Amino acid sequence: MGQLTTHVLDTMNGCPAAGMAVTLWRVGEASALRSLVLNHDGRADGPLLQGEAFTPGRYRLVFGVAAYFRARGVVLPEPPFLDEVPLDFGIADTAAHYHVPLLASPWAYSTYRGS
Repeated sequence: MGQLTTHVLDTMNGCPAAGMAVTLWRVGEASALRSLVLNHDGRADGPLLQGEAFTPGRYRLVFGVAAYFRARGVVLPEPPFLDEVPLDFGIADTAAHYHVPLLASPWAYSTYRGS
């Protein structure tokens, strides 16, 4: 059975991004599918999508990067270089596991399709 998961690593401090806010959207829809705060390991406590909710389409994860780093005491300019980081991706195979990790600092980020 397919599912969508995520996690975030704080590359500035070399640790999981515990406490970062994340919102999941289906591209083109007006309301969020899910909003959550990452746990102590920088992960969602369970899949973001699975079962009947896990359907093909275009999705967006929005990560609250600036708020996370400010909460850790990092002084950021206003506006910050990175505020919310949106990642758009597609789900084609509902039998597959889609893992969308983010590696983030206040000044850079990267992502990939994980396992």
